[in-house]
Amino acid sequence: MLGLLRRITQEVTAAQSLPAALDIIVRRVRRAMRAEVCSIYLVDANTKDYVLMATRGLNADVAGSVSLKSDEGLVSLVGRRAEPVNLEDAHIHPSFHYLNGTGEERYRSFLGVPIIHHRQVLGVLVVQHEDKRRFDEGEEAFLITLSAQLAGVIAHAEATGAITSLNSNAISGSDFRYKGVPGSSGVAIGRGIVIFPPADLDVIPDRRTTDFDEEIQDFYQALDAVRQDIRRASNRISQHLSVDEKALFDVYLKILDDNSIAGEIVRKIKEGNWAQGALRQVIQAHIAQFNRMDDPYLRERASDLRDLGRRILSHLQEKAPNVAERFSEPSIIIGEELTASMLGEIPIDKIKGLVSVMGSGNSHVAILARAMGIPTVMGALDLPYAQLDKVDLIVDGYLGKIFTYPSEALIENYQQIVDEERQLEEEYEALRDLPCETLDGQRLSLFVNTGLSADVARSLDRGAEGIGLYRTEVPFMVRDRFPTEAEQVVIYRQQLEGFAPAPVTVRTLDIGGDKALSYFPINEANPFLGWRGIRVTLDHLEIFMAQIRAMIKASADLHNLKIMLPMISNVAEVEEALALIRRGYAEVKEEGYNVKMPRVGVMIEIPAAVYQVKELSELVDFLSVGTNDLTQYLLAVDRNNPRVADLYNSFHPSVLRALLSIVDQVRGEGVGLSVCGEMAGDPMGAILLMAMGYEVLSMSSTSLPKVKAVIRNISMKQAQDMLDEVMKLSHAEAVTQTMTRLMREANIERLIRPSKTTNVD
Repeated sequence: MLGLLRRITQEVTAAQSLPAALDIIVRRVRRAMRAEVCSIYLVDANTKDYVLMATRGLNADVAGSVSLKSDEGLVSLVGRRAEPVNLEDAHIHPSFHYLNGTGEERYRSFLGVPIIHHRQVLGVLVVQHEDKRRFDEGEEAFLITLSAQLAGVIAHAEATGAITSLNSNAISGSDFRYKGVPGSSGVAIGRGIVIFPPADLDVIPDRRTTDFDEEIQDFYQALDAVRQDIRRASNRISQHLSVDEKALFDVYLKILDDNSIAGEIVRKIKEGNWAQGALRQVIQAHIAQFNRMDDPYLRERASDLRDLGRRILSHLQEKAPNVAERFSEPSIIIGEELTASMLGEIPIDKIKGLVSVMGSGNSHVAILARAMGIPTVMGALDLPYAQLDKVDLIVDGYLGKIFTYPSEALIENYQQIVDEERQLEEEYEALRDLPCETLDGQRLSLFVNTGLSADVARSLDRGAEGIGLYRTEVPFMVRDRFPTEAEQVVIYRQQLEGFAPAPVTVRTLDIGGDKALSYFPINEANPFLGWRGIRVTLDHLEIFMAQIRAMIKASADLHNLKIMLPMISNVAEVEEALALIRRGYAEVKEEGYNVKMPRVGVMIEIPAAVYQVKELSELVDFLSVGTNDLTQYLLAVDRNNPRVADLYNSFHPSVLRALLSIVDQVRGEGVGLSVCGEMAGDPMGAILLMAMGYEVLSMSSTSLPKVKAVIRNISMKQAQDMLDEVMKLSHAEAVTQTMTRLMREANIERLIRPSKTTNVD
């Protein structure tokens, strides 16, 4: 059973089009279940009708042209219920409706299961027999299992089918729309450029080319280089191999022959794809064929083929221009999984917008995008990104939407939003040097979160009063080794000097989870509950002490350093870290540096810390709530997983109650209390946090002007009234809807986003 499911899924995944995928499903399922009929009905996105898209057993000529209304027939009943319908005699069921032209009148038994993707019914998979008999539990279970596995494949195939194929003319004005997760607010209108990590066949996009001769020449040069690599490898180890084993290298060379894979790749290039895209298409098609084979030896040959493909690709990429050279104008960057290192290769002034298929609104790329003010959509799982190179796009970072081949009317609509954004920026600029205080005189301090040296100037330009979180992992991540203590001193000094005499909070190294160092890999089954943050550095005193000494040395004569400890889950960790910080301070003092013992604080980002806030406050000088991880751990939601992105919500009542509890527990303790998570940079969140009693909010520099504009236009009394109203609610959605209404009534909603964003469909 499992082998059959795997083979069907692999065949469908390898299909070149949606019709081909559907035909494979009905053909294979009919045979596997020994059914007389297998059909697939898909929901029309506009009419909501169930359209017969593919069938084996019914009249295939009517596929695509006949349909059932959303409230008509047994198929729609399956869709409405979102559960299987298994009938011995379908004709006597009150919902039965004969679909003219299909020839199904002679079939009595009926089993239909819904095809569901992300809670949305995409269609219904049906099998039928002439005999009156109920399908048994095993047959029903098989069809349900298969449907669940194929749902994502069909969803992706539907999305891919909406885009023109490589050889078709672009359909301008089509307004194809894809949904993702808002990553960074704003709108970008421009042309897409697909980027991808090196030597990874699976993420190579299709790209049109008209210079066939040059692409073919590049391909043959790469092919010759791989042949030479194989011959060298064969010669190096030939004395250790038998005749049969040496023959394997000859097999590799034959695979690369013009009469085999090489010839297929050249044909794909002549059809209009660039060499790398043609290579991916052919290699993946052959790998899929090998994977479908029953013989385990032959299935293993798929890995050999993938290796050859990667070798050719690496040589092709050696000749290709580097990423930065591809950008002659500002563009919208698209990738399967964008990373900070990928963005680091592109000049910032050439990035107009970002779209990542993987990740969520709280992925680190999204946080980085917000810091740079780049409109971003994350988690666009069904986006056919490989086909969007040099395609016109609109990225709506407010609503998490991407439009491909936009019409003039849609472009004009979104251009008005861009113009309104510019007007808001001018309003923000006028507030730069004004304090962040409410209409009734309540003062709120706005700090910034930084990670790069460039963040300092950008933050000061926007009126930041200090650094509430400097992420030291960023300079660690951009290197291929641990930075030395001396190198760290220079890095930290830039931040401390740039803001002196204002306070700068430097967080000790916070790696693990979704923050990896290439030279210090941490491989765990559940990294977010594993070795990360303070747990890593306390286990590696050489890393921790070098960092502590570097921080303290960097603060010489400035005296504005604050040290913050991440991922604290118990009092013992704080006691151990404090002893080490005091030791580091004494060592630096002995070396003759003019330094003062820095204030030390902890991040409250684990539920355990929430319930020990009072004990922790007795040990440290300040507490800073990290709402990103706190939300993640309270709701048991991986904030980087787009499948559960809709469950990650900092306005969940449980999160709000935890935040209020922290304030209540430390009231009167004389300890500093701030918030440095992304919630602080959301004007809606800032209002609620201020009303709770937080006096310092730290955020990206891009968010700071919006938060200041909102706070300066309401009173503390209004904020507290808003808090009182939402704390009674039991749904996160109700909290955001209520706050949106209250902010509209207070005439401050327009300060957050252009008014037209709420009117764009």
